[in-house]
Amino acid sequence: MISSSILTVALAALTFFTPAHTRALEAKRQDTDHWVSTWTSMPQLVESSNMPPSPFASGGVLKDATLRQTLHISIGSPKIRIAISNTFGGSDLPITAGSVGLPTGGAAGVSGIQAEPLAAITVGGKASFTVPRGQVVVTDEIAFEVKAGSVLTVSLYSQAGQSGSSITGHPGSRTTSWFVAGNKVNATSFSGTKSVHWYFVSAIHAYVPASSSALVIIGDSITDGRGSTDDANNRWTDLLHARLLSSNHTNIAVNNQAAGGNCVLSQCLGPSVMSRYKRDALEQPGVKYVMIFEGVNDIGNSGNVAQQLINAFKTIVADAKKAGLVTIGGTITPFGGSSYAGGDKENARKTVNTWIKATGNFDHVVDFAAAVENKADPSKLDSKYNGGDSLHPNVAGYQAMANAFSLDIFN
Repeated sequence: MISSSILTVALAALTFFTPAHTRALEAKRQDTDHWVSTWTSMPQLVESSNMPPSPFASGGVLKDATLRQTLHISIGSPKIRIAISNTFGGSDLPITAGSVGLPTGGAAGVSGIQAEPLAAITVGGKASFTVPRGQVVVTDEIAFEVKAGSVLTVSLYSQAGQSGSSITGHPGSRTTSWFVAGNKVNATSFSGTKSVHWYFVSAIHAYVPASSSALVIIGDSITDGRGSTDDANNRWTDLLHARLLSSNHTNIAVNNQAAGGNCVLSQCLGPSVMSRYKRDALEQPGVKYVMIFEGVNDIGNSGNVAQQLINAFKTIVADAKKAGLVTIGGTITPFGGSSYAGGDKENARKTVNTWIKATGNFDHVVDFAAAVENKADPSKLDSKYNGGDSLHPNVAGYQAMANAFSLDIFN
């Protein structure tokens, strides 16, 4: 006969391994997971020349039409959320239906998607929802696995369209988007009208372990990818991400928060860095590293504003450190021979770069200028890295910049 003490122990063991206890352990493990932005696009007011192609901007933007866009994922996750921005919209943005899928061949910029997997986008459990004027709506979590370095397709359909001509987007996508009449969010293929711009989607969030985090880069057209190849994802940030993956740094998301023509001190193209750094960097889900690589447009447009830039960088760094974030400074790359050259502008660039590189101002420094400069004349880009305008690097230059980024920063 089994003694009562042995029976008690046996029952205790059985209780320990009940499904309820297993679920509790799983819940505890999941409590350590968090949301991290795995892809971002700096939202801005879309200029008239960058509106959706005809007829998708007349009588209501995206009226009775589907917009399909491909986005480059940095870290993988079993589930995602999508941030849809109407920050600069002049009216509410009605979304009637949406889906996420995988592009044909896994390629960026294609209009086709694979038949499966395919998942609906919902907000509050509903397929139809509205993004209020001036607001951002984050969707319900979507049980859709994304892999690091893969491409995700997001399709949005609006029956009513957005009224007016003020909408939110990102003109410098370097990635083809597609428009077609009617609700085609689940169509595996369609013949539509293309445009090399992004609209409305400002971030993809991934649900990942606590060991995963994001690097956010505040930048201008050099980070936005001017001079890179459309649909190739070969901006310097993409090439850095490729290095991260190849060295098994699979827990670092790379968030590109740059825009062509952007300025630090004042509004040029898109909101100034000083008006957006908290929204675009410090408040991003899962951010751990904040990089500032900007200032060339301020100098190019306004001359010697070195001290103003330094003061601005001090403010951003102080706020980032107060938030417990790691700060990284990127030196301003050469622009000799470009339309920006002349006057005291080179001295301004040198002054700012000297401050960036000085010990104690940033936690880490990436000397982009040294990576792409002409060693015989450091005021200019090396000819093999010149994208053609003596201001923007080419793809080889972007690779050199990615290579200059020490991965030890993440160790």
